[in-house]
Amino acid sequence: MAKNIAVLGDAESIKGFSAVGLDIYPFDEETDVTALLRRIADSDRYAVIYVTEAVYFATEKARARYAERLTPAIIPIPGVSGNKGTGVRRLSSFVEKAVGSDIIFNN
Repeated sequence: MAKNIAVLGDAESIKGFSAVGLDIYPFDEETDVTALLRRIADSDRYAVIYVTEAVYFATEKARARYAERLTPAIIPIPGVSGNKGTGVRRLSSFVEKAVGSDIIFNN
């Protein structure tokens, strides 16, 4: 079965992703974002789950349970509230682990 890509974040940050065929999961202040992330990740429908940096930091404990699994990969993206560089730092560390050197950012 083919797996999809999901995007979880505030509505303003993620609404454009539906235009390119990704499944979006917007939330508001009343939503338990940790429970929503678990429901999405445990559904076994997604290979990749993009989350805004705000969600990424708010769901640290929940994300830990998926860290050693192949899927879903939970990847931070910047939201409309700004970019703290978390996604770039994670990508850099993945590249360095894979090839032994940071060949993309040369840090």
